Amino acid sequence: MKTPALLFALFAVFASPVHAAAPTAAAPAAPAARASMPAACPAVLHQSFKRLQDDVPQDLCQYAGKVVLVVNTASYCGFTSQYQGLEALYAKYGSRGLVVLGFPSNDFGKQEPGNAKEIADFCFNTYGVKFPMFAKSSVKGPQANPLHASLIKATGEEPKWNFTKYLIDRNGNIVEYFPSKVTPEDKVLVSKIEKALAM
Repeated sequence: MKTPALLFALFAVFASPVHAAAPTAAAPAAPAARASMPAACPAVLHQSFKRLQDDVPQDLCQYAGKVVLVVNTASYCGFTSQYQGLEALYAKYGSRGLVVLGFPSNDFGKQEPGNAKEIADFCFNTYGVKFPMFAKSSVKGPQANPLHASLIKATGEEPKWNFTKYLIDRNGNIVEYFPSKVTPEDKVLVSKIEKALAM
């Protein structure tokens, strides 16, 4: 039979604030862990490309969970000034989850003849481009880079000129194709971006 002193000691242990507060303190840990989990990488972003500035391979899965605007670019095109608007979009919406990905291409009118350094210097020095840019590649036909091949297959729309745009939502769904003449300031494009960011 337990003595009264022993019973009192057991009661004091289980009634102490440390034991009472332990479950409550541990509870918030679960949501925090879920919030820090990385987004699953959608199939369209399962690609790796060399960075324009230094040829370091970049896994596009790092942009999983973001809204992605893919643009094929050129330095000597009537649409080249769109770099300014694209950088403005990236600056305005980047903190909310938008990333612009630039893919220089010499496919149209041979308007991107330069090497990687020349292209990178032009983009930064002329338009202050800070959004990710990748090594020059083809974006149409059988030589299209893997990302553009996937975008063409999904939309049925191949780039017809420089500064064609594809919008991808946070889940990797291709939202829409925009031809070159649709500028970064276009109300329809901006509204589609804002809608995708709100998801």
